[in-house]
Amino acid sequence: MTVLLVGADRLGNIPKELEQYGCEKIIHWDGRKVQDKKIPKQVDMVLMFYDYLGHALMADIKSQAKKRNLPVVFSRRGTADLKKALDYHSLG
Repeated sequence: MTVLLVGADRLGNIPKELEQYGCEKIIHWDGRKVQDKKIPKQVDMVLMFYDYLGHALMADIKSQAKKRNLPVVFSRRGTADLKKALDYHSLG
């Protein structure tokens, strides 16, 4: 599974955590440069760290994901919150 991860400057342990949920490839956008960003075609899921994103970028990405019927997971940047969000979306 390829995950588009949006938000946060550094990922820390998050890539290792995502591997446990079957994520093989991570595409990371820090979310600071708000420009026309299109979700890459190979993406299977979008993960947004909402405590690092502006509303406009979040709304744009959410809209693109909805058009492509991609699952969107919202989490804070901590691994405990990430686990909880992924488990809630039945990825664990």
